[in-house]
Amino acid sequence: MIALRGVTKRFGDEVVLDGIDLDLAPGALTAVMGPNGSGKTTLGRLLLGLERPDGGTIVGLEGRRRAAVFQEDRLCEQLTAVGNVRLVLDRTTPASDVVDELHQVGLDDESLAKPVRELSGGQRRRVAIVRALIVRADVVVLDEPFTGLDVEAKVALMSHVRERCAGRTTLLITHDRAEAEWFGARVVELTHPGKD
Repeated sequence: MIALRGVTKRFGDEVVLDGIDLDLAPGALTAVMGPNGSGKTTLGRLLLGLERPDGGTIVGLEGRRRAAVFQEDRLCEQLTAVGNVRLVLDRTTPASDVVDELHQVGLDDESLAKPVRELSGGQRRRVAIVRALIVRADVVVLDEPFTGLDVEAKVALMSHVRERCAGRTTLLITHDRAEAEWFGARVVELTHPGKD
């Protein structure tokens, strides 16, 4: 169990999270929703260790390997899709394993031969998702992972994500309630601090 108790986070004078209590069940997917500025991404960054709380405690992350899909793809533009994914893997992992995984999300050999800067936004998103989920992480944070995908690609990629996140503690940050419902996720609603 990952438990947040009384977690507060400020940026300057702005309070982004104010006394948050949240339990993330082992191996379950929890969806976090809320308006812009309610602290969804900040919550994900706290779980990843990219930010530290100004108050309160987070327990249960010790020794856990973490992975993330950020709102931005954060790919190395000059590398191919395979090259980007291999950055997070042990050098002994065969390139054929990476190619197979990228094929599963709909990238063809022609796409895999190009540097990612030449791929479409949807193709780049698929690379970012594969790169995060191919790592054997215990905790996964998905921050708006399906943005910019057409309906058909989105459904296929959601199926891939559900399969790869099975058994992992996963936080899905989304504005789309239908996404959360599709995953059968427990939904946590954040509000702006000090507002109902």
